[in-house]
Amino acid sequence: MWKKIELDIEGMTCLSCEKIITQVLKELPGTHDVVVSKEKKGGSLYLDTEVTPVKKVTGSIEEAGYSVTGVQEQDVKKGWKPLEVSSGKGSENGPVICEFPPTEKRSGEGKSIPKMKPAQKVTLSLSGMHCASCAALIERTLRKTNGVQQVVVNFAAEKASVVYQENVTSPDELIRVIQMAGYDARVVTAANREKESHQKEEEIRNQWRIFLVSLALSLPMMYFMFLDFFKWLPGISTLPPYFGILSLLLSTPVQFIIGSRFYRGTWSSLRMHTFNMDSLIAIGTTVAYGYSIVNYGQYIIANGSAIGLFGGKIPDLYFETSAFLVTFVLLGKYLEARAKGQTSNAIQKLMKLQVKSARVKRNGNIEDIPIEEVREGDIIIVRPGEKIPVDGVVLNGHSAVDEAMVTGESIPVEKGPGDPVIGATLNKVGSFEFTVTRVGEDTMLARIVQLIEDAQGSKAPIQAFADRVAAWFVPIVIVIAFGTFATWYFLLGAPLAFSLMALTSVVVIACP
Repeated sequence: MWKKIELDIEGMTCLSCEKIITQVLKELPGTHDVVVSKEKKGGSLYLDTEVTPVKKVTGSIEEAGYSVTGVQEQDVKKGWKPLEVSSGKGSENGPVICEFPPTEKRSGEGKSIPKMKPAQKVTLSLSGMHCASCAALIERTLRKTNGVQQVVVNFAAEKASVVYQENVTSPDELIRVIQMAGYDARVVTAANREKESHQKEEEIRNQWRIFLVSLALSLPMMYFMFLDFFKWLPGISTLPPYFGILSLLLSTPVQFIIGSRFYRGTWSSLRMHTFNMDSLIAIGTTVAYGYSIVNYGQYIIANGSAIGLFGGKIPDLYFETSAFLVTFVLLGKYLEARAKGQTSNAIQKLMKLQVKSARVKRNGNIEDIPIEEVREGDIIIVRPGEKIPVDGVVLNGHSAVDEAMVTGESIPVEKGPGDPVIGATLNKVGSFEFTVTRVGEDTMLARIVQLIEDAQGSKAPIQAFADRVAAWFVPIVIVIAFGTFATWYFLLGAPLAFSLMALTSVVVIACP
């Protein structure tokens, strides 16, 4: 049944908000002539309520981070249908009267309307995110992809949950879109969860190694700083003339090799016409390093020497500032990655409960096979003290099974022919045979794991507000930083070095 729906929407602040809500509504099955206006604080659409209920429309808008404060429904003329629906390509001139169902051909035209397949859901593991702005960028990018109905990106869990139309897009296309935005993604399945965990652990170890290399290159420059304050330290009479050349050699690989990730992140965000935390780090470190390079070059030209004259150091060099900024941010990245890695401990412990093999009776023979090769209808033998490999129904035999991992009940449950058994629970005293009813992702243990992952990947309502703030945070910080520079240098007459350091301080303080 077609209706015209009028919506009152709160939370729109710009044209991008209009586009986001319009895209979300157009991708719902059974929608047509979607119009959203920030000025009018609302929108309208024609909706086939038999395909998509009104509650689904309001829920989709709220999942996108906005609030629906009012809904008005109006019946339309009986018997008419829009010419095209559910594809975001509705008629330019409004609804067209049709006497045929949307999935059939009109006589004489040879034109058919595609029938939408049921929506599919995929969970993607993300890498390369640095802040909430990154998560918001990925979410906006996926929402713009044809066929995507719903997206939730969780920065802490590093997961994206995407609902999409199978005949319009695919997981491979979603991954390609994410990669174009400057990040990486992998499909999460029950089969590769353990592999995913090992990859995350390796990424954490790699971040630690990179931090140690950056720290090793930066520590000598910290010693140079100590020599300015503690005149009794070794090297006070010989090292100062070489501060400049040594700092340049030590800071350059930190800035451009170890810190290249921040430039890549900045470039990716600029391609998407936005900013992220990498932009702040890249700007802050580049200003400090670039200013030092200019001063060092001027000193060499003026004095004809790459080392300090008369036993003194070359003034106004801030190579250590850029190096230590990169090093400290890398330490923060490592600590953050380790903390996020701990969020999946519960899932890993559940996965370890899964049995690796099963004793199967096939063609009169009994053989041990990997759990991945077990199929529905197989007959499995379980002996005392063994874990039940998968879900099933007891065929013969009697025993008591400890189901505490599912029910929390410590008293074993008696099992006999016809009773259900749950994979990963512990058989106690007797032996029995059972017929397999569920394997792989259909088992109760797999579904529990999936529920936990869905909970980790979901967002609290306040996160939608936080994501909107994050989208504006970085550009506002950049404006404030350059405003600080202009105030000190042009209005207050401060030296260029001091004004640049004031700019860098604003950017750097905002980085964490």
